[in-house]
Amino acid sequence: MAGPRQAEVERLVAERGGQLMQAAIALAGSRDAGEDLLQAALERLLRNWRRVGPDPESYLRRVLYNLAADGWRQRGRRQRGLARLAALPPPPSADPADAVSLRDAMFRALGQLPPRQRSVLLLRYWEQLSDSETAAVLGCPEGSVKSAAARGLARLRELIAWPEDRPAPAVSKERS
Repeated sequence: MAGPRQAEVERLVAERGGQLMQAAIALAGSRDAGEDLLQAALERLLRNWRRVGPDPESYLRRVLYNLAADGWRQRGRRQRGLARLAALPPPPSADPADAVSLRDAMFRALGQLPPRQRSVLLLRYWEQLSDSETAAVLGCPEGSVKSAAARGLARLRELIAWPEDRPAPAVSKERS
């Protein structure tokens, strides 16, 4: 790496590395796989620097999500026969372990969604991007983002059969 490119990438990783790593972990399903995913995206960013344009972070995020989708396609659909996560613990009380169990169940359910729905839900609700920002990252129309989000949320509701009479607990996306 030379000069401005090196400085730009170092600044990006210093400022946004934590958020990028969280997104990669959420996409890949584990810390190790997330680190590999982010590393591959950074390598592509550097290799294709001339095509990056004025916003390297947007390019990096798009590569990150596209690499994740490619990995999902290669692995095929994961065990469709998982029993709708019926083994979920009862609604959590004040016990922090319940929040961890809920977050784990949510990530397992996300892993059962098609790649586009999973990417859209992670960008919209984990990364908290708008519909238009999500569409820009994924390179698709905004309407596709809206329909994928609606279908993905409906499928998550099916997979995680949370009792309707009890609100789901608020779980922060902080990871320790």
